[in-house]
Amino acid sequence: MFALADCNNFFVSCERVFNPGLNGRPVVVLSNNDGCIVSRSNEAKKLGIKMGVPLFQVRELVQKHEIVVFSSNYVLYGDMSRRVQETLRTFVPAIEIYSIDEAFLDLRGMEHFDLDALAKKISLTCLRHTGIPVSVGVAPTKTLAKVASKLCKQYPKLRGGCYLYKPADIEKVLKTYPIDDVWGIGRQYTKKLRALGVGTAYEFTQLSAPRVQKMMGITGLRTWKELRAEACIEFMQANPPKQQICVSRSFSKEISDCKELGMQVSMFCAMACEKLRKQNSHCHQALVFILTNPHKEDSPRHFESTLISFQVPTSSTLEINRAILQALQRIFKPFCAYKKAGVVLMEMVPDSAVQGSLFDELDREKHRRLMKAVDKINQKNGYSSVAVATQSLEGIKMNRRYLSPQYTTKWSDIIKVKV
Repeated sequence: MFALADCNNFFVSCERVFNPGLNGRPVVVLSNNDGCIVSRSNEAKKLGIKMGVPLFQVRELVQKHEIVVFSSNYVLYGDMSRRVQETLRTFVPAIEIYSIDEAFLDLRGMEHFDLDALAKKISLTCLRHTGIPVSVGVAPTKTLAKVASKLCKQYPKLRGGCYLYKPADIEKVLKTYPIDDVWGIGRQYTKKLRALGVGTAYEFTQLSAPRVQKMMGITGLRTWKELRAEACIEFMQANPPKQQICVSRSFSKEISDCKELGMQVSMFCAMACEKLRKQNSHCHQALVFILTNPHKEDSPRHFESTLISFQVPTSSTLEINRAILQALQRIFKPFCAYKKAGVVLMEMVPDSAVQGSLFDELDREKHRRLMKAVDKINQKNGYSSVAVATQSLEGIKMNRRYLSPQYTTKWSDIIKVKV
């Protein structure tokens, strides 16, 4: 048996934890640069607010119904996600982090428990410990667990937990479950299936295995089997190391000064290197790219990138940052105003597989100890407590007009109680 714990309207729920006055009101959270709506409260959904719609397209609706708008506060959301995950770990042998607001729970060997009661207890405990409402779906496969967790959101009488295991119940649910809501079936496959007259998950399970494999490959066949209660998607306690790490952002205002742009790129580099060290990897190559606003027709357009190779794989922010900034100066055009930039680290190798060079003059052991100390300080005192001198002290230049405080990670933002 597997379970999926899915936080309800997660970003909105995080904002409501620290501002109870938002309960019952329509609330939305925006993407980077306050662009599109990426999280909606149930009240906002009822007003017709669609996921991913740009804010400017629903501005009148927001004003008419006094919808509360927030900029994305990923530092807060990440910390609240960690708290939910810590609570989940107290109930099961292992969890698999699927996304910031979802985690699979390994219930194998726990079949003798009352799994329906366990699901409801997990949901209630998460709400008590973190303030975040969590839907917990339990089923024989991960795909069916996804279906069960969605049932929790649709039917409040389930009290946050749904145990879907009887064949008759599974068939009944799948007969009304839209094919485009099935985990693992994307937009293109949905179009192909609907063209064949397949509109529900149950109709999909009635197709023959050879036909599904021919049309959707082995991945589609796995989904087909999972919906038929045959577990074939493995449970992974630890995500495999990434083979590529990218940190990029669009800026609130265009940047035409090379030094100012370099400060932003240097920050992206530091963020990428921290992720690289966190997964105990080194990189052989790094890429930096810059581009102007593609939608601005009355100004010069420019997109360029350059690849840097390191003789010895490295995870040192100092070494990679120096190479990145030198490359940036080569591709920067003074007459252009840049809207976006990014850093990509590639060709990863594990720490244990780094091969040195006889001609390497860098004291890598010294760099390793320095980076370890920097990461430890930043983890304890907050991001960028210690940074390279070329980084921007003002943070990433993004539109964040509706940003809420970082209640749990920043001393100055901790809620003050007046007695």
